[in-house]
Amino acid sequence: MNSDEQLLRGRVYGRDHEDPGPLPHQTYASLVGGPLDGLLLDITGWRPEEIDDGAALSTELGQFPGGRSLYDPRPGEPRTPGPGVVCRLHYSGDRP
Repeated sequence: MNSDEQLLRGRVYGRDHEDPGPLPHQTYASLVGGPLDGLLLDITGWRPEEIDDGAALSTELGQFPGGRSLYDPRPGEPRTPGPGVVCRLHYSGDRP
């Protein structure tokens, strides 16, 4: 694991590295694999169908710097209701 990857672990995507980690009243998806592995994505207020669509997340760490890394749920993988980490989104590739 390189230093960029170590810095990202346990952090919330899109937040400054000095911001607090996950907040107890928010809802998160855990990002699995790819350049954003180990980050949490704040999905507070997302509808189930929005989670089903996955996320295209801007990153400088993917195959295309300044592009997007794609993360999608796996069919049949359980979700837990309420705040905290409720599901996982798995890396499926990069796009410019």
